Amino acid sequence: MRIAVTGSIATDHLMTFPGRIADQLLADRLDRVSLSFLVDTLDIRNGGVAANIAYGLARLGHRPVLVGAVGADFHDHGARLAGLGVDTCGVHVSAGRHTARFLCTTDPHGNQLASFYPGAMTEASAIDLAEVLRRCGGVDLVLVGADDPSAMLRHTRTCRDRRVPFLADPSQQLARLDGTDIGELVDGADHLFTNEYERELLLSKTGWTENEVLRRTGTWVTTLGEKGCRIDRAGWPTVRVPAVTAIPVADPTGAGDAFRAGYLASLAEGRDTVRCAQNGAALAALALSALGTQTYDVAPGDLPALLTAAYGPGAATPAGPLSEARRS
Repeated sequence: MRIAVTGSIATDHLMTFPGRIADQLLADRLDRVSLSFLVDTLDIRNGGVAANIAYGLARLGHRPVLVGAVGADFHDHGARLAGLGVDTCGVHVSAGRHTARFLCTTDPHGNQLASFYPGAMTEASAIDLAEVLRRCGGVDLVLVGADDPSAMLRHTRTCRDRRVPFLADPSQQLARLDGTDIGELVDGADHLFTNEYERELLLSKTGWTENEVLRRTGTWVTTLGEKGCRIDRAGWPTVRVPAVTAIPVADPTGAGDAFRAGYLASLAEGRDTVRCAQNGAALAALALSALGTQTYDVAPGDLPALLTAAYGPGAATPAGPLSEARRS
């Protein structure tokens, strides 16, 4: 199964604050916040949700198609991804804008303050996904990740029109999207990915109940941080999968993207939803152990060892087809 990953491609500026960010916020002064943090470290890394997920898939031996918009400064980043096995035929290069920038300050407790400058990402809506799929040799599954909102909608419509299975992963863009647009992104998706906060935001903005969401999508995966994830499907009881916690955390940034890469890799191999989530949790643990979102490695035996330690010997062996997780 060949997978296309659409979404942001960025440069991450990652900083660490030695105190607790929440302690700097005064409850009676939240109407006028003016804070400056003296940080201990600055690391400049390759990032962006689509690039992070594509990186994870490539580390697991897949050759994903990366779809997104960048500036001319993407050259070295793109060459590195291509060298790892990512197909960059779907990347649009802007003539005048820089690649998007993500600036994030993290404290030792995992709290973060972040800003995102879209830059060339604003041109992503010019990408014709149908043409990309033709030029790149076709794909079997498309993940529509956080991107310029109009690009996300265009890619979703292309998938729906061409009957290409797609996964909806609006993540950070839920804050900018209205209920109508969110509904269009979700309706008919094979999978929907959110975190716990995004789950509540999606329900609030659409006005849907959980059952109404599940009538519109095949499988809803909600990541819960250190608590793992929950998997919901219409007519099935909720399943909870614990996180893999065997590796010390160096940086929480990008763990959700690694989870998606691990999940997608198992999905492509025909594994059931629980195995997909377990594989995602194991890859997320490896990502958490490295500073940056595209710096972790996956050596032979890494994932089987983590899966066995966290879930037992059976978790590291292939499972049956995923027919139960897909809608008929």
